[in-house]
Amino acid sequence: MDRRAFLRRTAALSSAGLAGALDLFPLAADAASTDYKALVCVFLFGGVDGNHLLVPTDSAGYGAYSAVRGPSSGIQLSQAELLPVSPIAPNTYGAFGLHPDLTEVKSLFDARKLAFLANVGVLTQPTSKVDYAAGRRPDNLFSHSDQQGEWQTAIAAGTSRTGWGGRLADATASATGQSFPVITSTAGATLYVTGARTSPLTIPTSGAFGLSGFGSGNAAQARLAALNKLLDLDRGNTLVAAASDITKRAQSLAGLVNPILASASPTVSAAFAGQTSSIATQLATVARMIEGRAATGASRQIFFVSLGGFDTHNNEMATLATLLGQLSPALKAFYDATVSLGIADGVTTFTLSDFGRTFQPAAGGGSDHAWGNHHIVMGGAVQGGAIYGIFPQLVLGGPNDAEKEGRWIPTTSVDQYGATLAQWFGADAAALASIFPNLAAFAPANLGFLG
Repeated sequence: MDRRAFLRRTAALSSAGLAGALDLFPLAADAASTDYKALVCVFLFGGVDGNHLLVPTDSAGYGAYSAVRGPSSGIQLSQAELLPVSPIAPNTYGAFGLHPDLTEVKSLFDARKLAFLANVGVLTQPTSKVDYAAGRRPDNLFSHSDQQGEWQTAIAAGTSRTGWGGRLADATASATGQSFPVITSTAGATLYVTGARTSPLTIPTSGAFGLSGFGSGNAAQARLAALNKLLDLDRGNTLVAAASDITKRAQSLAGLVNPILASASPTVSAAFAGQTSSIATQLATVARMIEGRAATGASRQIFFVSLGGFDTHNNEMATLATLLGQLSPALKAFYDATVSLGIADGVTTFTLSDFGRTFQPAAGGGSDHAWGNHHIVMGGAVQGGAIYGIFPQLVLGGPNDAEKEGRWIPTTSVDQYGATLAQWFGADAAALASIFPNLAAFAPANLGFLG
């Protein structure tokens, strides 16, 4: 293999498989600040059915639910199987029940460490049915790829090459001077984690990362010296220099991060005992990274994890039982791990998803693509036990329905949702305007679910 081909392969391996197109800053060696905060984004790919996450259980509310999702619909949750919760202020909607496989989520809600945000979605402006009919709405509604992009970028009209998580990482790195990558993904280099000036660290959930053959021993050190010499050649070419820097950075990060990933942390292991699902494994990896914050020197971190399979056009009940049955205990285990690590007040976990699903059932025991959806926020700083936002009226063709199938027009924007998280994380007014350029169209900019 010639030298240029070698550089191409090592750069691609470093950027795509190991550490993204990493920040080209030196590594921090000092201990993590006591002012540590982390945001953990859990993206539920496919569009989770929020109408099954959170169901009104008062006679009028459940009556409206059952009138549309009746026993013959194939997607009815009976009132008896719902897990009852009693939301505190600011909710004034009455009693609710959670999906029966959200047992651990219920316990966190009851302990006031978890809250729901009702009917949130991508918006270009506060939107009514009249606005929707007149075409004043986001681009390409009900499309998986477009709506995933709009949720991850908080840009509902036009396109963006950066995500709001990446832009928050840009602002954080600029404000704090943190050298370790602010943003880390266990689910690849998604749009959410992509910044303009910083880039994500992408890590595996098992094993180590890095180029093999460069460990201890004379031969390995000789190979490393040879590699570094190659990487220092042809730096007058911008692309070659960038590829070389990425490879060097990936190797440096591998030496720092691999011991953290490989650690048999008794704290994390105990919290996740018996859980082997993908989402549990990802969150356990995040917990180990948080535990290793003194080694990385990070005072601010953003994490991205994901769980897919929520595009339930049919067989929805069985699919949700499986997926929510994985998600709920994984969230509880992660929260418990942060408590054991003494950092629960500094870690906030939240969900995103493509969109909600139609209230109107679809053939085959499923539901179709919709718009507004309910989301979960969890952590020690969360003002939990409450439902924030405005719960929609469960009426086909009603005031919250964009059409006649129960596609709820969002009453809270992803801009407000993200801005509330970003303000808690430390973003100032100038940063917020850059991260969420359409935030000024909505009020309030802080939804109050974080203390």
